[in-house]
Amino acid sequence: MIQLGSGYPLARICIIDDDSDSVGYFKSLLEWSGYQNLIGIEDATKALAGIESYDPDLILLDLYMPEVSGFELLAQIRQIHSSVDYLPIIAITGDTSVSTKTRALDAGATNMIEKPVDALELLLRVRNLLDTRMAHVQLRRYREHLEEEVALRTADLVSAQHGALEALARAAEYRDDNTGEHARRVGDLASEIACALGCGTQCVEMVKLTAPLHDVGKIAVPDSILLKPGTLTDLEYELMKLHTSAGAQILSTIHAPEMEMAREIALSHHERWDGRGYPEGIRGEGIPLSARIVAIADVYDALTHERPYKRAWSHQEAVIEIQAQSGHQFDPNCVDAFFLVAEQRGLTGPVF
Repeated sequence: MIQLGSGYPLARICIIDDDSDSVGYFKSLLEWSGYQNLIGIEDATKALAGIESYDPDLILLDLYMPEVSGFELLAQIRQIHSSVDYLPIIAITGDTSVSTKTRALDAGATNMIEKPVDALELLLRVRNLLDTRMAHVQLRRYREHLEEEVALRTADLVSAQHGALEALARAAEYRDDNTGEHARRVGDLASEIACALGCGTQCVEMVKLTAPLHDVGKIAVPDSILLKPGTLTDLEYELMKLHTSAGAQILSTIHAPEMEMAREIALSHHERWDGRGYPEGIRGEGIPLSARIVAIADVYDALTHERPYKRAWSHQEAVIEIQAQSGHQFDPNCVDAFFLVAEQRGLTGPVF
């Protein structure tokens, strides 16, 4: 059974819409789902002041309002909150054009939902985004505590921070992997590939910690696309690809040394060695090494495990595909290191 509510009934949710009926509907729906701390703002000219005084954990924002549009508010909100905790904003609009969606996401929307609003979809997105928001808040508090506590407490706090990072990775993975194990497996395999490449101990440990965050941006992808059993349309594929930049945006708000590697992995793990990947189309060694490593670990694990839209491939089938993509999709040196890891793990296939 789907749990529509959240573990955060007191989360502060701000609804900005010039239509009082819409504000009333969203409030009733969220209250029914268990959320208790809600505020509605119908005058967009007072929205910024309301946000600053209310300090919301999540915002529902109508894009088309008189006097001040949702697009203008997005830019203003992101300017104010650029250096603080991750603040999720769900943009609501009846305009389904690609240009509107792209404009809203570029302006700082975390997610979008179309009118007429599907109640179940909205509640699921609110729950997922609040999970991410609270993980960020927890990380910030851990870090502040770390700065206050001195050396005696450092080891315990770092361990707690790593646990919060793992929770952040699982928040995305539970969307299309109900075991939540994909992120952990990718981290394990990526760190072994890094070791086989001769990376230092610190680098290997950093890869293991940050690789599981590669798909955190999937939180911004609608379930109708993420879990679609058939082939994606061109528009759906373009929206799916946005999870790379969305993940980088999420991770850029966490101020910790390891987050630079996490951000580059999230942004670039779908880049290709031949330059035909996304989102930036960079090629070869222009792609960060961490992302080149994770690209192979991610594809191997995805191929060899069942998903709603595909069967699980055998190890042999996956190895043949990875070998065929050496020098095309994947860095040949990383492919060689992957083969070495496979041998060390005792896996066999037609290439060995």
